[in-house]
Formats: sequence, C-alpha cells, structure tokens
Amino acid sequence: RESDHRAWTPVSCTVTRQNATVQGLTEGKAYFFRIAAENIIGMGPFTETTKEIVIRDPITVPDRPEDLEVKAVTKNSVTLTWNPPKYNGGSDITMYVLESRLIGKEKFHKVTKEKMLDRKFTVEGLKEGDTYEYRVSACNIVGQGKPSFCTKPITCKDEIAPPSLDLDFRDKLIVRVGEAFSLTGRYSGKPAPKVTWLKDDIVVKENDRTKIKTTPTTLCLGILKSVREDSGKYCVTVENSTGSRKGFCQVNVVDRPSPPVGPVIFDEIHKDYMVVSWKPPLDDGGSEITNYIIEKKDAHRDLWMPVTSATVKTTCKIPKLLEGREYQIRIYAENLYGISDPLISDEMKAKDRFRVPDAPEQPIIKDVTKDSAVVVWKKPYDGGKPITNYIVEKKETMTTRWVRVTKDPIFPSTQFKVPDLLEGCQYEFRVSAENEIGVGEPSPPSKPIFARDPIAKPSPPVNPEAVDKTKNSVDLCWQPPRHDGNGKIIGYLVEYQKVGDEEWKKANLTADSCPETKYKVTGLTEGLTYKFRVKAVNAAGESEPAYVPDPVEVKDRLEPPELILDANMAREQHVKAGDTLRLSAVIKGVPFPKVTWKKEDHEVSPKADIEVTGVGSKLEIRNTVHEDGGIYSLTVENPAGSKTVSVKVVVLDKPGPPRNLQISEVRSDSCYITWMEPEDDGGSVITNYVVERKDVASAQWVAISSSSKKRSHMAKYLMEGTQYLFRVAAENQFGRGPYVETLKPIKAIDPLHPPGPPKNLHHVDVDKTEVSLVWNRPDRDGGAEITGYLVEYQEDGADEWTKFQTVPMLDCVVTGL
Repeated sequence: RESDHRAWTPVSCTVTRQNATVQGLTEGKAYFFRIAAENIIGMGPFTETTKEIVIRDPITVPDRPEDLEVKAVTKNSVTLTWNPPKYNGGSDITMYVLESRLIGKEKFHKVTKEKMLDRKFTVEGLKEGDTYEYRVSACNIVGQGKPSFCTKPITCKDEIAPPSLDLDFRDKLIVRVGEAFSLTGRYSGKPAPKVTWLKDDIVVKENDRTKIKTTPTTLCLGILKSVREDSGKYCVTVENSTGSRKGFCQVNVVDRPSPPVGPVIFDEIHKDYMVVSWKPPLDDGGSEITNYIIEKKDAHRDLWMPVTSATVKTTCKIPKLLEGREYQIRIYAENLYGISDPLISDEMKAKDRFRVPDAPEQPIIKDVTKDSAVVVWKKPYDGGKPITNYIVEKKETMTTRWVRVTKDPIFPSTQFKVPDLLEGCQYEFRVSAENEIGVGEPSPPSKPIFARDPIAKPSPPVNPEAVDKTKNSVDLCWQPPRHDGNGKIIGYLVEYQKVGDEEWKKANLTADSCPETKYKVTGLTEGLTYKFRVKAVNAAGESEPAYVPDPVEVKDRLEPPELILDANMAREQHVKAGDTLRLSAVIKGVPFPKVTWKKEDHEVSPKADIEVTGVGSKLEIRNTVHEDGGIYSLTVENPAGSKTVSVKVVVLDKPGPPRNLQISEVRSDSCYITWMEPEDDGGSVITNYVVERKDVASAQWVAISSSSKKRSHMAKYLMEGTQYLFRVAAENQFGRGPYVETLKPIKAIDPLHPPGPPKNLHHVDVDKTEVSLVWNRPDRDGGAEITGYLVEYQEDGADEWTKFQTVPMLDCVVTGL
C-alpha cells in the first residue's frame, strides 16, 4: 500500500519462493509491504515492513570523502577535518571511519569511535616523534565506501610559532568627545594566541559603547560616542605558550574644559580696582588651559565688559572701577578645543576696605647694658591687613632727630635688642607698625634710659678660713663671691675683733690693697683670741660680711701632718693604658710637712711629674703603660710626726700575645689549633680569642673565629694541598693584643700511612734459576699513590730475607736463584 493510503493492494498470491519482485511502482513514492504464508488450511497472519520504503534507483556505498586536512598537530595528538563525499550512494551517511597507519607498517587501523558523524576528529595518545598517515571512509545503509586519499605523513610534534602583532594605530591618538574610534591590527602565532585588551592595566569589558571583535587573524577594539573617561593607556596583549607581544596606544579624548572652580575670591578691594583669584577647572578637557577670559559687569546693567583674555594665571586685577558701584566678575577657561561654561562671582562693592596699622602703646625698655637695650611692645590693630614689619627708632633725649635702629625687617617678634648705643648717653625709643597699605603712626616715646651696665653689690665671699698663724699674725684665705653684681670686684676688706669686744677693726683700709683671696693679719697680741670677717667690694659698694667659723688663738703652732685623700687615692686605682694617672691629696701640718712619693719602696719613675704646693701634692704620669702599675705610697713628715698612705694602681691594657701556638691533626680540609693564655692579661679578663688564617700565596688574613672563649679551634674548609699560616690574638675589654703566628706554613693534606700488603701473590712459571711471580693491588694505599712493590726472597730454612728489586707493576721475574 502507498504510505498515504490505507488500502492494501495484492501483488501476487502464487509466490512459493522467499522473495518477489514488485513492479508497477511509482518512483519517488513511499510504500509499505506485507507478506503472509498460506497452506491448504488457509492463510496465516501478515508480517509488515517496519518503515516506509521510498522507490528510487538502486543504493550503493558512498563515494570517498573529500578534502581530508590536518588542522592541528601536537606531540601526542593530530586533529583532522574532511568534507562529505560528493555522492552518498543514494542513502544517508550513517557514520565515518577514520584510519591511521604508522609509517613503515602495512596495515591501517581504525581510530574513530562507533557511529561518528562529526567531520572533525582529534587522534590522541600518540607517541612524540612517530609519523602517521590517515584516510577516512563514509558508511551508509549499504556499507563502507572507498577511503579518501591519504594525508601526507604527519610527525607528532608541537607546532609552535611565537605571536606576531601588526597594529594599524600609532602610540598616541587624540579624539574629540562624541566621536568614535577603533584600534585594529593583525596577529598570528601557533598555538592560536589569546588576545587581551587592557585600559590603564584594567581588562576592557564590552558594553553598549565598547565593542571587541577578534578573528583568528585580526583584532579590533571599537568605542562609540567617546567620553572623557575613555582617555587612557590602551594595551593589547597577544599571548601563547611561546611568548607574548604587546601594543600600546595613549588615547586622549579631548573636550573644552569644565568651568573654573569657585568661589571667586576677592583678595583685594579698593575704590578703583579689585584683585580676584580662583582655582583651575577640575577637568582641563585633556588639553592644557591656554588662557582665561575675564569679564566684569556693573550689577545695575546687563552689559558684560571684557577685562582680559590673555592671562594664564588664576588671579587677575580688575581695573577702572567706579567707587561705590557693585560689580560681578565672570571667568571662562579656554583650551585648544573650546571655551568652558563661566564661573560668576557674587556682587562686590568697590571701596577701600583697609588702612595702615594703629600706633602701638608706649614701649617698655629692659635689659639695659652699656651698648644695648631691649625694646618690648604690644601688637596694635593691623588695619585689616596683616602687619609685615615693625620700625623701631631711637633718639638721644637732648636732640629732636629720630633714627631707625635697623634696616632689616622686624617681624613677627614684638621685641628687639637695639645695638650700638654710646655708653653713658640717655636714649628714648618708639615703634611703628607697617602693613601693605603703609606705615602707621609711631608709639609714644619710651621712658628715657642711660646706656650703662647695671651694677649691684656683690654677694659675700665664700668659705673664709684661717690657714696659718704665728704668735702675732693669722693667715686668712677665702674664695670669690658667687655673684659679682655685674661689676668687677675691686678687692676685699678684712676685719678682726678681739673676743669679748664689740668693735670690729679694719685690717686693711681700702679694698684695692687686698685684691687677692688671701690676707695676712698682723699686729695681733700673743695669747689672745680673735674673730675675723671678710667683705667683697665692687663699684656698687661692699657685700655682706662672711665670717671665719671659729675664733683663732694667736700663738705659734705645731701640728702633726694630716692627709685628706682625693678620690683618685682610693685603695685601688684603675687607669686605661695611654691615659694619664693622677694621684693627689690635701696636706696639712705646721710646719708644712716634707712630701715623699715612692713606688714599691723605690724611687718613682722619672716620667712622673710630682708637684708640691702649700696645701697638697699631686703625682701625674702621662701616657701610662702596663709597667706603670704597682703600689704607690705618699709619705708626709714634719717634727710633729709623719703619715703614709698607699694606693694600688692597675694600668688596664690590651692583653699580651697567646703562648705555645700548636697545629695538630692536619687533614686535607682541616687542622686543630691550640694555644695557651697570654702571660699578661692586661689587667682585665680575656673575653675571647681571634683566630685567622692566610694562604701563603695571599696577602690577606681571613678571620675563621672571632668569638671563641676556648683555647683551641678546629680550622675547617681548607683547600687540599694549599699551604696556610695561622695566627691568634687575645682580646679583653680594652682591645686586641698582638698576634702570635705559626713559624712555618702548614700544608692541608691527609696524613700518610704505609700501604696494605699486596694480595694473592703466586707464581705463574718456574725455571731452574728463576721464578715468575704475579700479585694484586692491596686494599688500601695509605692515602697516597703506590709508587712500587719491593720483592724479596728467602731460601727455605734460612732466617734472612734477601731484597731482589722494587718494581712498578704487578709482576716480577726473580732471577739468579
């Protein structure tokens, strides 16, 4: 039956075979067929074709596929594509079969999976370096057609080519706002490179205005209706596994500037001009501001008048104003691409706003000396403009002429030390303030002052005491007063009073007769007791008196020696070598004792300076050395007795050289160094030792240990065969002592031992007077190359071995037997 009919039409009812030919069918129509078997009992059930059959010419296998091409090759895969056959054999292609053959083999092997209809296939899992050829066949309902022509032999290896980039744009591009622009170019590379666009190091993303188009060979970035924010540095990167290439373009989207930034500031306002300032536009439009256009307008008129269009500064003087009128100012910014919108100021009246400063109050004068005085004043009202300078003037009271004291500006300080006054002259001072408008009125004159140093009475002398006496005199001494009252001390007045009296008598009538800080009071009566006092005198007068603490009985005295030790005479004195040793003591006694210095009961070194004064003694040794240490004694003696004190002096110095430097356990890369501590540690504990080595061929010593507290060190990392010198020095807190050095170089080699015995000695031939021997090398060579073998023989029964000869090889013929 036809597929679009429901009625069945009989074809034959006499067929006894299992096939039949149906004729009279219409080409192109679709039919269903059914068959039933029949015997004498009757007809059985029908079996029907499962799907319609279209009547057309006989079906064959497909033609061979066309255009088999290799699209990509790597070290372990090949990608191929092909086109369908020109004729499919009258039936749809059901699958393709791709086959490969290893060059050198005969058979092709199928590589595609079952039922593959794609015309692209990647053969994977190949071995790098192998060479294959490929062919493909098409299959339809009938079967597999002829294979395509084989590809050329293909060797499995990565196809690589570094990226190349050819750009159609230059380094810089200027675009007007609203216009479109595009950045295009061509590229190549294997494997296919990845293309990335960046703007100011940020990846560019597509949007309504930004379009990116990339083909296998071309690239393009396009921007529609550009705005100022599109300005920036654009970068295109073309990258694959072999490298990358970059292209750059600085795009500047330009426009007219934005308005200047307000508000308009009126820096100065006067009756006939103003000075205004403003800030530059936030956006210059991508092009430098070439100038500003400034206009003015009377607030009661509608006409704007030009002031200037040639200024590039952000300040401008507005001239030719009428006093009392109100004005507005309008400012435009201009660049190469246009003029901005205007910035308009508030209304401002043209009138003088500022004046000169007021006069300061009467200045105060202080710290007057014979040639200078300090003038102090208060800041006056500044007239609306900041004060920039003060003008100080002086005049002598007997004249009328005021003179400036300095041409230099005085600001912001409100005091000034006036120099160059004439001693003894009387002066007045006044001050004026100045701002940019001008100089104000001067202050009232100060009170008159005389140019001279102020003098007060001095303070009393310090620590007066009686230092000696006889049967009719007393020696006094004291120290100068702590304050001289700013006047020179002329001298001292000494007074005495007999105990029990009320009257003080003068020992000297005038101060200048006792200019020094000591005085001998004479004419006293033996056996009486007196009090004493001293006054200091300057041009202003006498000081308060200073009293000798205790009354003094006038008589000859005999006092045993007394030593008052200074701090440097403590029990033990430490001095660093090179410094100066000072030992001193205050000595008392009547008569003054004899002074003797000794060291270890011997005379003191001649380099010592010994000084004896009426009140003490001092021993000084400059540039001390270690030998200057020891026990120093000071002995003082007079008829009333004697006294001795001792002090131990330790001169601290760098230590001496270490002793007994020994090198042992020498190896090819190390050796062991030992030494003993120095005989002299310099008076201080040895903190560490410094060990150094030197290649004999080098001039440079190299430290190998600088902090060792032990008296031994393992020197490592030596170069085998190199000869070395070693040296060691000790350090304490005062420095490093001298080095002690090895006397001869030490060669870094392992110690040699005798080699082991040869092995497997045996004869290989015997004659009546000679024997041929052979043997093997010993297991150990003792650390050096074996130079030969000593052959000896012994007659059987004898005790002595006879030397035959030394041979270099592993065999020997012993003759003369």
